[in-house]
Amino acid sequence: MRALVAVLAIAGVVTLGIFGPRWLMSEDAGEADQGTVDCNLLNKTCHWAQEGQSWQARLQKSGVQAQGTEYHLTVKTDRNQPRMLAVLRGESMYLGEYPVPMTKAGMSPDGKGQIWEARFTAPFCTTDPNMTWRIDLQAGMDHAFAMPVKLTFVAKDRV
Repeated sequence: MRALVAVLAIAGVVTLGIFGPRWLMSEDAGEADQGTVDCNLLNKTCHWAQEGQSWQARLQKSGVQAQGTEYHLTVKTDRNQPRMLAVLRGESMYLGEYPVPMTKAGMSPDGKGQIWEARFTAPFCTTDPNMTWRIDLQAGMDHAFAMPVKLTFVAKDRV
């Protein structure tokens, strides 16, 4: 009986060693960016619908500081949000995640949505002067939206 248990345990470990990494990698690839559309925030205003709500985001350069270029992010949504957080993540290279708190700037001029704003300076990479960043939106610290659009922009080192 002990020999049978030992053989089954060894077979299980070998099976996990062979098929485990493949299974884990296929899960990650399957979940990543299914159906998302890239939108460069510095080139245009990005529009999308999510859970029946209308969203739009725009990013503008608002000046150059000692730490780099300052950006102004504006998000308009029909969804009633008690709070909103933008999370800055490296897209072309992982440089960490940077939460950017957004403040409610009021109602949109058409009266059909809230406007949220944030100002931030994107960290720069010391090995590559151009860095592509992605902005993900969250409802506070807990709830991330499953966004159908990938909001990206290219930050240039101290330009």
